[in-house]
Amino acid sequence: MANRSSWLGRWLLRSIGEERIGAAPIRIVVADQSYTPPNMTPQATLTIPDFGTLAALALDPEVAFGEAYADGRIQIDGDLVGLLEAVYGTSAAPGDRSWYARLASKWMTFWQSNTLSGSRHNIHRHYDLGNDFYKLWLDQNLLYTCAYFPTPEATLEEAQIAKMDYVCRKLRLQPGETVVEAGCGWGSLALHMARNYGVSVKAFNVSREQIAYARELARLERLDHQVEFIEDDYRNISGKFDVFVAVGMLEHVGLENYYELGRVIHRAIGNTGRGFLHSLGRSSPLPLNRWIRKRIFPGGFIPSLKQAMAVLEPFNFAVQDVENLRWHYAKTMEHWLERFERSRRQVETMYDSRFVRTWRLYLAGSLAAFRSGTLQLFQIVFTGPKCKPISWTRAPLYENAPNEADKPAWTTAMS
Repeated sequence: MANRSSWLGRWLLRSIGEERIGAAPIRIVVADQSYTPPNMTPQATLTIPDFGTLAALALDPEVAFGEAYADGRIQIDGDLVGLLEAVYGTSAAPGDRSWYARLASKWMTFWQSNTLSGSRHNIHRHYDLGNDFYKLWLDQNLLYTCAYFPTPEATLEEAQIAKMDYVCRKLRLQPGETVVEAGCGWGSLALHMARNYGVSVKAFNVSREQIAYARELARLERLDHQVEFIEDDYRNISGKFDVFVAVGMLEHVGLENYYELGRVIHRAIGNTGRGFLHSLGRSSPLPLNRWIRKRIFPGGFIPSLKQAMAVLEPFNFAVQDVENLRWHYAKTMEHWLERFERSRRQVETMYDSRFVRTWRLYLAGSLAAFRSGTLQLFQIVFTGPKCKPISWTRAPLYENAPNEADKPAWTTAMS
């Protein structure tokens, strides 16, 4: 019996090593057994306490790894981001996911469906964790989306302000125009547009804590006559506007609701308006990791560029500009992870050690995904078919961006 158990353990270990880890330079240790890919020097060691955890990883690595790490049952000797980046770089192709993973993903999508009530519940679970928590590791404006770094030396605060201005320049906002924003976070972009570009903004969000915070900011800045923060779902947007903006919101819509989102946009800006989508993306279709959906982003879905077009094409919107800011998001994640680690004791006091490990894995995994190319960040500018030209060239995008000549050297250094 002992020999059979030992044989099963060795088989599970080798199975995970060859099928899940692949050619990643990682050593896996379970009890008195270990596995390292042939002819490789391990850069990190993954220690698993027992064969029960190993069996769970073999059956359902998507969820089991995150749960075991959050519980403290898995120990990592080495750089967590580097380990995850190595695994992402050698993992199986999307089409090779097991039948169990595909079925479980569909089941989770059904239970976390982004209906009117479902979306409110999903958003509440993530964004209403408490403003004090996010203040520990986001920038001072509480922007929880990809920053834009004019130079690699820019601070996170500088890069987030640059991002807001970059969005406004892409849209060529003009004084007196009306803007509707879907998913406004803590309100910084809406206030930036009003303060610096003279537009009027209606901003929608179903997160109670974020809306309350944004309203107070507007009151303190005396911009509440120019910016209205509305606690409601994007599907209930009404009225006519010159511009539609959604930054970091498409990820919470769900593929099944893309046509409805497109209908809402068309109802808002018609055939003459212009719009902007800023969203996490993929190079090819793949459901969001189930552990992320279970513990971090319930109802989340990250589209490929082709899938994102399902929002725009049925309503004859014309895409004017597409940009991938993948490396900018990697750098943003570096800042967030570093700040989170500096604040981990405060976070543990607010919640517990399991929460700290859960969010560390989420942030580290996201950084690794951007570095490895598993995740992208798309900015899409679009217009109605009767919209006048926004600009004859791309020059206005870079008029106020300092040291843009440094960008090629930075790109080369990070590649």
